[in-house]
Order: sequence, then structure tokens, then C-alpha cells
Amino acid sequence: MLDLPAGRIVLRDEGTRTSWTAEVGAFRLAPYPVTRELYRTVLGEAPESPAGPHTPVTEVSWKDALHFCNRLSEATGLTPCYSLPADLTDPAVPADPDALAVLCDGTADGYRLPTEAEWEYACRAGTSDVRYGELDDIAWYRGNSGYALHDVATRSPNAWGLHDMIGNVWEWCWDLYDPAVYGPYRIFRGGGAYDPPRSCRASCRRKSHPTLRIDDLGFRVARSGAS
Repeated sequence: MLDLPAGRIVLRDEGTRTSWTAEVGAFRLAPYPVTRELYRTVLGEAPESPAGPHTPVTEVSWKDALHFCNRLSEATGLTPCYSLPADLTDPAVPADPDALAVLCDGTADGYRLPTEAEWEYACRAGTSDVRYGELDDIAWYRGNSGYALHDVATRSPNAWGLHDMIGNVWEWCWDLYDPAVYGPYRIFRGGGAYDPPRSCRASCRRKSHPTLRIDDLGFRVARSGAS
């Protein structure tokens, strides 16, 4: 995990052409997305895929990602961040299909998903450009990926040492996208190996239902505070 300083970030939604400023406290973020190998180690199994063990895990829902975070916290002696409804701890229980009952304790020392503001703040690493470097150098995307996922940390990192913030796989964030319009849909960021350059920008925002699993969508973990 890398320690990131407190700061602020201006976020923008291109669809509504609105901008807003978010304050970001000091936090820790993994230098690359959760791999298939780590996911299998923590949960005992991972979604089937021809991709190798060091590629980002995909086909995981937002709810799956939260379950992983809690299990990783427990395995490392930390306090889980999420209070999960029954359907997240027992898949046979259809308690909360939209995951709106999930609560996050931001003061807990365990693993969690980054907020959208934390994600973009970390991605930009103090820059204001649409990307933190030349796209071919920093990202696996449609132009160089061969339409396949690649091992993590095989492209250049940003100034804060974070790899794959752009390209390879999209990454789930904690936040609701726009509950008044899209209900329980959650945000994901970053662009993926199958995407054109316009999708591989620090500000690009997408959304999906928290139960859906997508072949180019994964996640990375964060922790509150600094070490």
C-alpha cells in the first residue's frame, strides 16, 4: 500500500457538464489492482478466465469486491470497513439485491474500495492533464493490448508510484453514480484493455449495477489514514 497525502480534486461529469470540488484526506492505496492470484488466496476461488494469475481479477461485482475487502481485513488482523447484509455473506439469501443497506465505517483500519474522489485524485497524482503520461507508456488499451488483459504493473506508473490507474481494467469505486436517476448504480473508473483512448482518461466516469460482473472490470483496495 502506498501513502497518499491529503488534498483536493475537481471532479467533472461530462454528461451533465457539472463540476464539483472534493476534499480528500490522507489515505493508502494499492499500487495496482487486485490480481486473480490474490483474490483466489483470500476467498479460495476466483472467476474462471484464460488470463494469468498476475492479471487483474475481473468478472467481480461491486458486492463481490466489498466481500473481498472484509475477508482480506479479517485475514490480516484489521477491522473490516463494511457492514454487509446477509446476501453478501450468504449468497443463498436474497436480502438486498441493490446493496443499498451496505454501510462503510471510514474510521476502520481495514481494506475498502476508494471513493471516486480518492480514485481520481490518486490517478492524477498532482497533474491536471487528461492522463499522467503518454497512453502507450502508461496503459494497456485497445491500441496496444491485443484485446487481452495483461499482468499488473507492466506499464509505467504515475508520479506517486501507482500502476494501471488508466487502462488494463476499469475499477469499482464506492460511490453511487446518480441515485436520483440511476438508483443503486455504482461508479467505476480508469478505462480498460478493450477501450479506445477517449475512455482512458482520468476524468472518464462509468456506472453499473452492484450485482453485475463485467469482463474488463476489477478493483483495487484502499485504507483510511496514513501509516
